[in-house]
Amino acid sequence: MINSYPKYTIFRFSKKQKKYLLIKRIMDIFLSLFLIIVLSPILLVVGVWVRIDTGENPIFKQKRPGYHREIFTIYKFKTMMSNTTLNGKNLSDDERMTKSGRFLRKTSIDELPQLLNILKGEMSFIGPRPFLINDLGSYNYEQLIRFEVLPGITSWTAIHGRNNIPIQEKYNYEIYYVKNIRFLLDLKIFLKTIFLVLSQKNVNDNVNSKRIGAEICEDDKATE
Repeated sequence: MINSYPKYTIFRFSKKQKKYLLIKRIMDIFLSLFLIIVLSPILLVVGVWVRIDTGENPIFKQKRPGYHREIFTIYKFKTMMSNTTLNGKNLSDDERMTKSGRFLRKTSIDELPQLLNILKGEMSFIGPRPFLINDLGSYNYEQLIRFEVLPGITSWTAIHGRNNIPIQEKYNYEIYYVKNIRFLLDLKIFLKTIFLVLSQKNVNDNVNSKRIGAEICEDDKATE
């Protein structure tokens, strides 16, 4: 069981890696603040569009495990209706997807509210993608290394076809990332992510795939 594991792993970063992680956090703060200011008109327009399209709070909120498995609230623009059933039938993600949501996911604009998560120190631009709380019991001890760094908007997994690989393989990609974290690796992830977003390949976050809607939206309803 995950609860039997200590909160910290036995992994130790090198002095060079520790120095880079500190510099990386400083860069995250300034860049996220800069982007929030510059993109504020776009964020406002998108928020109004989602509000009109869904008739709901435009921000989707969900609890995810972050640094050292501390639980935080992740923010996204809402891309699906909160209604999870119709006439007693569970609706699929495609049936719940809104018109605005399809565009936002296709362009990855739905991820922009996570700039606030970065500014708050809960996330980084690059790091292991935060999965669901329910997934905590599926990690082995070595895979817990992913929680030694802040989770990210994009990740080493994301540039390796995140929508097409098994969950355990995703975990193992992050073992490599954390053990080898450095500026050049993050730069490679950043540039590849830009290419994927522009080409619109593998841009969807399928963390919630194959889960029933009621389970997905539980925290969303509780926090709105």
